[in-house]
Amino acid sequence: MPIETVYQNQHCKWIDVEAPTLQDLKFLEETYHINGLLLEDTMDPNHLPKFEEDGGTRFFLLRENTKLERRALNTLSDVSTKLGIFLQDDVIITVHRMKNLSVVEYLNEIKAADGLSPTPDGIALALALKVMKSFDDESQKLLEVMDKIENDIFLKNNGNSKLIRQLYNLKRRSSLNSRILHISGSIIDQFKILSINDSEFINLKDKHDDVVIDFEHLTSQSTNLISMFLAMSDQRANQVMKVLAIYSMYFFPITFIAGIYGMNFDNMPELHEPFGYFMTLGLMVLIVVITFVYVRRKRW
Repeated sequence: MPIETVYQNQHCKWIDVEAPTLQDLKFLEETYHINGLLLEDTMDPNHLPKFEEDGGTRFFLLRENTKLERRALNTLSDVSTKLGIFLQDDVIITVHRMKNLSVVEYLNEIKAADGLSPTPDGIALALALKVMKSFDDESQKLLEVMDKIENDIFLKNNGNSKLIRQLYNLKRRSSLNSRILHISGSIIDQFKILSINDSEFINLKDKHDDVVIDFEHLTSQSTNLISMFLAMSDQRANQVMKVLAIYSMYFFPITFIAGIYGMNFDNMPELHEPFGYFMTLGLMVLIVVITFVYVRRKRW
């Protein structure tokens, strides 16, 4: 997408750049005197959130939660995408590598609202609020997933191995998002230097704190659920071993007796007893009954 002026009024010009080329970055550097290193930061897929002031340019690099579902959850770019915001007097420039929902949503709000005439600082604040909302939406979605998994584990007694993979995926997503939000805290604090009301800054700060708490809760709960799931799996395995051990208590002694009388030695007097067969069966039954009574008394 080429460099485009997406909004303009008497005291504000908003320039948006999606998936910029090297030529686009060079044009921005020469036309608006933006430090080339700051522009390069917007292209690094795993760059951390940051704030920097260079001359007359204030630069915010934020990360927005992405709706894309990715199998690998190893880096920040797997759960988020960057949004670079450059502020210069009456100009705001937004730069992003892929389509940014915060930019799209706020542009639609401006077009739909009558009499709305935002300043560059006001646009930057609105975009930051949209970014926080993207994380809030993600936290609510993950909380619903966690509740469903928790019900499957405890109410349905489901020991499916897919649950542990879902829990691990949830834990990875929440921990990566939590890392982004913790780093973003110092960047959010820098919004107080903008020409915005104190109440607006406090609102942004509160929303950031809320999503931080949500993702910390998610990370903690998912870790606990993984531990509980593994403990319950061990308990089920122990129950199986317990049943097998109890059955072996019944069959070991009678198998031992059967083994003795199955050796077929010539000198085995019991083999010639008229009631030897019935006596042996009776002994086996007696052993089983004694074992049963013993197990019941021990409440095994």
